[in-house]
Amino acid sequence: MISTGLLIYLSAWFLLSLFTFFLYGNDKKRSIKNKYRIQEKTLLLASFLLGSLGGLLGLYALRHKTKHWYFVVVNWLSLFLHIGVAYFIFKQTM
Repeated sequence: MISTGLLIYLSAWFLLSLFTFFLYGNDKKRSIKNKYRIQEKTLLLASFLLGSLGGLLGLYALRHKTKHWYFVVVNWLSLFLHIGVAYFIFKQTM
């Protein structure tokens, strides 16, 4: 049985990843239309703060920001961090 704490964490991770994917998609659209862009630090912070899955989907599905090595590194490290936190919460409830 999944604990309440883990369920809350996974739900937040999913929702913030969805939001981050939206941010990457919106920035990609703006870049094509040569409009005002979302700041890189905003995209990176959203990826780091539980948006790693959305950030990775934005990188690879939308092919956005893939030439910037720091986007790849931050998104992958954040993913591993979030997996580790989820595992820690899971182990604490067993």
